[in-house]
Amino acid sequence: MRAIQIAEFGDADELELVEQDVPEPGDGQVRIEVEAAGINFADIMQRRGHYHGGPQPPYTPGMEVAGVVDAVGDGVGREVGDRVVSMVNGGGYADYAIADAMGLMDIPGDMSFEEAAGFPVQYLTAHNCLFEWGGLEEGDSVLIHAAAGGVGTAAVQLASNAGAEVFGTASTQEKLDKAAALGCDHPINYTEEDFVEVAKAETDYGLDMVLDGIGSDTTERSVDALKEFGTLVVYGAASGRPGEPSTDKLLFGNITVEGYHLGRAIERKPMKVMGAVPELTEMLGDGTLEVQVGETFDLEDAAEAHQYIEDRKSSGKVVLTP
Repeated sequence: MRAIQIAEFGDADELELVEQDVPEPGDGQVRIEVEAAGINFADIMQRRGHYHGGPQPPYTPGMEVAGVVDAVGDGVGREVGDRVVSMVNGGGYADYAIADAMGLMDIPGDMSFEEAAGFPVQYLTAHNCLFEWGGLEEGDSVLIHAAAGGVGTAAVQLASNAGAEVFGTASTQEKLDKAAALGCDHPINYTEEDFVEVAKAETDYGLDMVLDGIGSDTTERSVDALKEFGTLVVYGAASGRPGEPSTDKLLFGNITVEGYHLGRAIERKPMKVMGAVPELTEMLGDGTLEVQVGETFDLEDAAEAHQYIEDRKSSGKVVLTP
């Protein structure tokens, strides 16, 4: 089979198309013939060697796939031919991938494979950060950084549907328009406006919540945008450097900081994470939520896809199709 391999940490050109043996499913596993593989910023961080606990080269990246069950191991209550989407423990950038049967999710309704590949990581992350970790309630105000990205477009829709006042940052008018169309009440071009000033001007005392997947200076500025007893949910460091919020601000502002890592959370609190799946599946199936697929690349163009994301050209979910 064809697969993408990373022989050593580095730039996007380290992604190389190779031939590998087709993997066989073990007990409790299935093999999926991959129709679409989602690209996540975590894949890029892993490729750079900046992802805590990430895989060591050589390895095949990819943590979520959509496709058709092709083979099943012992003790699996699934049938060959089932249309499924799943998070996988690496190996998603390939013609075939192995997944634990317990983690399989049926593809909602008539959703395409490309759309389904943008569902697990982004929508679970967005839902968990907003509700299970952040405790967002109707009438709350929330700022979502990178509001036109994969997690961002999911979070904007979920927060808006929940009756929150939604602020969102992006770098271009096209991305801001996308966020606004999905329910962002206050689109903010962070290259031209100070999101802290906007948040303070549009609210009485500041925001109830901020979702931060950026890190670096954005994290401390996000704390500045919160009102007393507000909540900062940190789920990534796309800037390449973790944020360092001032403990003084946390102390005197009674600010809560919640850390969220999807992989670790599933390992330790699977029911808390996966409890969102029925609601998300229903909302995606009836059209209340829509996966925003930005660009689709052929498997052999994985390096180009990674560079596209790193150049900040992407909006919505970027997907590979074998």
